[in-house]
Amino acid sequence: MAFSLLSVGARAMSANYAALQTTSNNVANANVEGYSRQQVNLRTTAGQPLGSGFVGSGVKVGSITRAHDAFLTREVTTARSQASFDGTRLGLLSQLESAFATGDAGVGAAASDFFTALSDLASAPGDTAARRSVLSRAGELAQRFSSAGQTLETLQSGVVAELRTSVDSVNGLTGSLAQLNDEIVRQQALGQPSSELLDQRDQLVQQLSGFMQVTTLASDDGALSVFAAGGQSLVLGGKAQKLEVVADKLDGSRATVALREANGSVRRLDSGLLESGGSVGALLHFQNDDLVAARNSLGQMALALATRTNEQQARGLDLGNPSGAGAPIFTDFVAQSLAGGLKALPAQGNTLTNVGIHITDASLLEAEEYTLEAQPGGTLLMTRGSDGEQFSSADGGATFKRASGGDFHPGFTLQLGGTPAAGDRFLLQPVGQAAARIERVLNEPKGVAAAAPATVTAAGTNKGTAAVSALTVTGDAASVQARMPGKLTFTDDAGAYTWSQIDANGDPVGTALTGTWTGSQPLSLPGLELKLTGQPKSGDTFGFQSTPYPGTNSGNAKALAALASEALVGRSWSASGNGGGSTLINAYADALSGVGTRVQVAETASDISSRVATDALTRRDVQSGVDLDEEGARLLAFQKSYQAAAKVLQVAQSVFDTLLDATSGR
Repeated sequence: MAFSLLSVGARAMSANYAALQTTSNNVANANVEGYSRQQVNLRTTAGQPLGSGFVGSGVKVGSITRAHDAFLTREVTTARSQASFDGTRLGLLSQLESAFATGDAGVGAAASDFFTALSDLASAPGDTAARRSVLSRAGELAQRFSSAGQTLETLQSGVVAELRTSVDSVNGLTGSLAQLNDEIVRQQALGQPSSELLDQRDQLVQQLSGFMQVTTLASDDGALSVFAAGGQSLVLGGKAQKLEVVADKLDGSRATVALREANGSVRRLDSGLLESGGSVGALLHFQNDDLVAARNSLGQMALALATRTNEQQARGLDLGNPSGAGAPIFTDFVAQSLAGGLKALPAQGNTLTNVGIHITDASLLEAEEYTLEAQPGGTLLMTRGSDGEQFSSADGGATFKRASGGDFHPGFTLQLGGTPAAGDRFLLQPVGQAAARIERVLNEPKGVAAAAPATVTAAGTNKGTAAVSALTVTGDAASVQARMPGKLTFTDDAGAYTWSQIDANGDPVGTALTGTWTGSQPLSLPGLELKLTGQPKSGDTFGFQSTPYPGTNSGNAKALAALASEALVGRSWSASGNGGGSTLINAYADALSGVGTRVQVAETASDISSRVATDALTRRDVQSGVDLDEEGARLLAFQKSYQAAAKVLQVAQSVFDTLLDATSGR
């Protein structure tokens, strides 16, 4: 019986010592991130049978487990992934906001200065200083666009570099998870895995969730499989899948995440699925959405400004000797596209790789990019990037058909360099690169075409009250001058007229143009529009001639300055004429507002998700963390139990000594 008592006391001391040691370990690791409180689970040993029943044989350590809640752990992982996504995107959008400068440093202020300089030129068309000011302001405006565009390119390069760094970190974490899985499986096969290893694995999963949204699945052998969004496995047992950053199939300047297969091949993952969480998801979303929208918005404005300004410049006369039509002030994107300088980006493996984009109407260009895919039968299907709306065309001409019905004019046509095979895909970026590439290309002050190519005067013998209100040039200066001089003659009091080119003797040349004028509409003449006030009489005439002294005429400078109030950006096509759109300054203000809204939304989302992640971590720590007050109470309890067990040993020793004395006859 003494031996049994000794055994009970020894077991009790051992069990309580284990409890003291575990509690002390909890106290020591109270401030270690990710540490889960451990506890000793005691179990009664089997009793010894006696004739009258069983006598207890003591206690033993059944297991040492950690306080762990799988649901709360998953909640922390999910919340951390979202918080990382929102925080990373907010930081990127804050950088993007710097490309859209406000106040005097912005595109809007530079555009206002440019149009003001043109207005000043209209007051003094022959002033060299005013002409130099126009070119200086034009150069500054182009530089603002270019600087903003280059900032976006720098951001794109930064995204690719950060993606590579993040994917390297992901591979490091998944490799460590696979190693931990192996060790945990080995330990579980021998009995029970270490709580510390389980904590380490949970911490690695949480760190991984900061990069990507992940889900986990525990197996019976103790291994934890980890999957990325979309179900792609990252860790299966003791094996980790390696990720890589590779170039996008359509746009080589962008990056996407791919999986390196066991056979060495590379399989690109769906970026749309990866964009659901984590910093990698935020980088991909910023690249594929925020950055694309900003680049296209700036490019749309730059291309519309350059094209419309150059068009109006070509309608006037410069101060050359001899005077001629104005040469482009800004980069001639239209001419470049017609010469093959703007091409679609083909997908790898395409049968057809040469598709040109010819700009036909810059005012209709959207701040968009499109994917183009050849369908069986040769139809071309174009999908808009921002909303997925689809348009079809048989040949890529000016008119596409909306899937929802109606016509769509994108402002460009496609020139196919062959016959595409079904499945051939292309990325169309009609405006994406314009902001970074715009330049002022006119350097000679005399080259500013301030003068209108033609003038009109009413004959002194006119009997009616009709007077010239405005003469607007609608064609290029060279073609207008080729039709000069000209004469407009009203043939009745109701507004019927005849217009014809005349020779030096005043005789008509070529075919006359006839029509009827109404007071509400301008007269459409070859390359010109004439607005009249009053009422003409039969026989009244108006004479047209080439501008004799371009240095004193400001007709085209006024037209150039009027572009400030013209809706030249983002117009919409309709059968009755293009409409809508914004002025350049308003378009830039809208772009500023759009970026600002994105930043504000991201700030709100980041604040909310950060609080959610903190709350989730707090709930988990309440369940599994160390409370020093509780651990202190347990230490006292286990200490007393240990001391009591020691007393049992003392009693057992005394009983044993008594037995020895009795049997030895002492």
